[in-house]
Amino acid sequence: MNSVRFHFFSIMVLCIALLAAPSCRNDKHAARQGRITVTDFRGKQVSFDKEPQRIVCLIESALSGIYMLGAEDRVVGVSSNIYEDTVSPFYAAMDARIADKKLPAPGNWDFVNLESVAALRPDLVLIWSHQEESIRAMEDLGIPVYGVFIQSMDDVYKEMRDLGVLTGRDARAQELIEYTQSELSVFSQSVGRLRPEHRTRVYFMWPQSNLDSAGGPSIVNDLIKRAGAQNVTGHIGQEHVVVNMENVLTWDPEVIIMWYNAQKNSAHVIGEPTWKSVSAVRSGRVHEFPSAYSCDLWTLKFQYALKMAAKWSYPQAFDGIDEDSTRENMYRVLYGDRDGLKVDE
Repeated sequence: MNSVRFHFFSIMVLCIALLAAPSCRNDKHAARQGRITVTDFRGKQVSFDKEPQRIVCLIESALSGIYMLGAEDRVVGVSSNIYEDTVSPFYAAMDARIADKKLPAPGNWDFVNLESVAALRPDLVLIWSHQEESIRAMEDLGIPVYGVFIQSMDDVYKEMRDLGVLTGRDARAQELIEYTQSELSVFSQSVGRLRPEHRTRVYFMWPQSNLDSAGGPSIVNDLIKRAGAQNVTGHIGQEHVVVNMENVLTWDPEVIIMWYNAQKNSAHVIGEPTWKSVSAVRSGRVHEFPSAYSCDLWTLKFQYALKMAAKWSYPQAFDGIDEDSTRENMYRVLYGDRDGLKVDE
């Protein structure tokens, strides 16, 4: 009798388990289909019941990430900077809407036309997190905002992961991050073998003036460190710094790296009398990034700028890096095989 009861009980348990199995699968499916939540760079959670279908992206670097993910069909508005000559040809090659100037541009990094943004009926706006007044105004209208602030390569990875989650391209985002990390791994290994006193002293120059540079809490400082060099302004606790010539002469950088400047190139700096005693100028080691697009430090294209910075800092170790083929291969992996993508600069 006990044996019969035991078998009856066992059969009932099995039946309950079989009946419950579809329910469990549905619960897991529901969890995957649940609310989409990310935390932006303000530390604020942004949640959606479904993937945002109408995105206004007021940050050029974030827009670049969206194109890398293949989610540009979600974009209904862009930063006005996209239509500048420095980057417009690249986006125009990937998107006919930009080539024909049909994508609205309701703002940029320092100005937002709130009425124009609202008229686009966005499900999400991507914007620099320091644009606090514009963010408050949009959120007061019920428009979800994801604020961005990039100071390191790890911040770029976070932004890409979040964009992947928001657009349902999280697997693609992780693939691109792993590719970038793999490309940079050779430099991290080389850096680990360098003693601090043997690291090349680098001075970074923004286009505003020869004395505009980048301090410690900046993506530029992260770039120089990852390239194995020493940022001579890295001890200054500001993202953007303005130094004086006496400081530069004291630091005596061995290499000068210039951000792309349409009005000035390395020859101009080398020819300036006040800079002639700087080691980098005396040895002719003044270099300029070729374009704001290919060397966009606020995207996964950071890898290309780092490779050039490493080559300029340690030419004997990294002289084998071919800039043209490196850039072309990077474009192909990050953006895919898009017809007409401009790779020559």
